[in-house]
Amino acid sequence: MAGNPTQVLARFASELEFDAIPERVREYCKDVLLDTLACALAGHQGEETHQVAALAAQLAHSRESSVIGGDRLSLAGATVLNGYLITAVTMCDIHRSTLTHVTPEVIPAALAIAERDGLSGRDLLAAIAAGMETTTRIGVGLDYPEFRRRGWHGPGVIGPFGAAAAAGRLLRFDADTMATAFGLAGSQAAGTFAAWGTPTVKFHQCRGALSGVMAALLAQQKFVATREFLTAADGGLYSTYTNGGRPDAVTADLGTRWELEQIALRPWPSASTIQGFITAMFDLVEEHRVAPEQVERLRVAMSKTAVDMHGIFPRYKGKFEALLSTHYAAAAVLYDRALTLAQFEPARYDDPKLARFAAEKVDAQIDPALSGVQAVVEARLASGATISVRCDHPRGAAENPLARAQIEDKFRTYAGARLPAARIEEIIGAVTALENLGSTRKLMENLRADDDQRIRKSA
Repeated sequence: MAGNPTQVLARFASELEFDAIPERVREYCKDVLLDTLACALAGHQGEETHQVAALAAQLAHSRESSVIGGDRLSLAGATVLNGYLITAVTMCDIHRSTLTHVTPEVIPAALAIAERDGLSGRDLLAAIAAGMETTTRIGVGLDYPEFRRRGWHGPGVIGPFGAAAAAGRLLRFDADTMATAFGLAGSQAAGTFAAWGTPTVKFHQCRGALSGVMAALLAQQKFVATREFLTAADGGLYSTYTNGGRPDAVTADLGTRWELEQIALRPWPSASTIQGFITAMFDLVEEHRVAPEQVERLRVAMSKTAVDMHGIFPRYKGKFEALLSTHYAAAAVLYDRALTLAQFEPARYDDPKLARFAAEKVDAQIDPALSGVQAVVEARLASGATISVRCDHPRGAAENPLARAQIEDKFRTYAGARLPAARIEEIIGAVTALENLGSTRKLMENLRADDDQRIRKSA
């Protein structure tokens, strides 16, 4: 598509209809939605969730919008809290080429507007597709290494555009109004890696969702903003946040090649960059049946980025560092043959056996031949044998996708703490047949926790 990329992308997002989305893309959007809901329900176990919930309760005092696994809040409050819940326990999606989590920005915005206006499942699905494609397309237009070199963090910078696209699609914006919404979203784009190692990296994501909703609601009021934000010479996204970027990539094959299909899901809590290593660990214990008492030394080879970010916590402190720690994940998988949130409770990560194994028997080393999420795990056994396992594409990646049944199992695992069993199955059925859902309000009603469940689970 030729033309200014902001306006071309705005036209695509505003005009996208359910029937124009290929069936495989629609089904993947359902996979992503169900996975996102699982992450949000798990997010009630996050260490800082109560702090963000307190903030969300103060963002106006109306109660028109549902919190996933919670109660009702204002539209702004629910958008912020749902965005944080999705990312709270470090197991939501990742668009790997931009290291950007997409769902915490796009899904809360889409759910909030679709619920408020009683819109259909078909509308919701089209909005989710528009929002995720917008986010990832703007992302591929960045020269990501340069963007990262300058310290920017993708969710807070490009996430607002996806949230605005999803909300604007549900509000039936024309292309001009959508482009205005993108200008307003860009005016709120922020977030840097100075926050790395703190929960603020997750705040970037929920703030991105709210920024996108605010951009759409202000654009709906005909507020004036630039409609050429991406490529504006003075202060545009690509001229300011990177080195001019690759704006042609934003619109190349738009509508025929779907970049959102490159969004990876995470079967396990833990940082996205070490999902390849965790896949290799599970291959080690499942295929080779290696037990922890057999292992004298475990060498984990990964890219420089992975080791720099996640090879620095051999003696982790608390849940957040455990979730980021290659050393702890190795110990947990070896001892438990599992990696769910149960492995990230204090009783487990403070277990002396696991802590000692992580600190004394696991080496994380840079291998310059490896890039991205590639990993090699080498176990040296007491018998003198060495077993080596390599992973190039972690479970959940586009090249190694999760089956719908695996995503359903993830949803059941984490929904059980907030929702009754019958309702869990009803939600799975509703997402599976999203195109037949008459009103998103029904889905959100089922996702709210009953009073007695909220009291019981918080006790």
